[in-house]
Amino acid sequence: MNKLKRKDLMSLEEYDQARPEFRQKVMAHKKNRLVRLDEHAALYFEDRLTMQYQVQEMLRIEKIFDAAGIEEELDAYNPLIPDGSNWKATFMIEYPDVEERKEMLARLKGIEDKVWVRVGDLEKVYPISNEDLERTTEEKTSSVHFMRFELTDEMIEAVKQGADISMGIDHAEFDVSLSPIPAATAASLRNDLH
Repeated sequence: MNKLKRKDLMSLEEYDQARPEFRQKVMAHKKNRLVRLDEHAALYFEDRLTMQYQVQEMLRIEKIFDAAGIEEELDAYNPLIPDGSNWKATFMIEYPDVEERKEMLARLKGIEDKVWVRVGDLEKVYPISNEDLERTTEEKTSSVHFMRFELTDEMIEAVKQGADISMGIDHAEFDVSLSPIPAATAASLRNDLH
């Protein structure tokens, strides 16, 4: 997929004008890129549009308009755009209660290596997690992880041919499987592959 460049972005003034409509478009798009594995775990699959929105929002919030600042944001978010042979996702562990979240994050150390995707009956693919920085400590895991799922040519071709896509987690404290994911989500993820 094409990475974002400065010319792909709106100025702060242009974005202010376009934001309500653009935001509505992105929120509708994101609905088909969310895979809720259960009530406490979700994969938010990223793509060029979701990252353009993220960059535009960061520029707006931080009031960044200089070339160096814009490039810094692009450098931070472009790695989350799929490369044509992979899916990239933000994995969220979601426990609203602070004490329960603290307890579960301690119990779920290493979960970021146990999330998987599967195309048809092919082998499970586990992610390459947190390439930007380590998010798990001796005491706990983080509630947010960035993941890259690298697919083989055989898997990519199977996805293009409409094979089911399944996802899950194989952690001793958190074992869940979703098979297959909704058709609209599978169709959206198919667009990430060349």
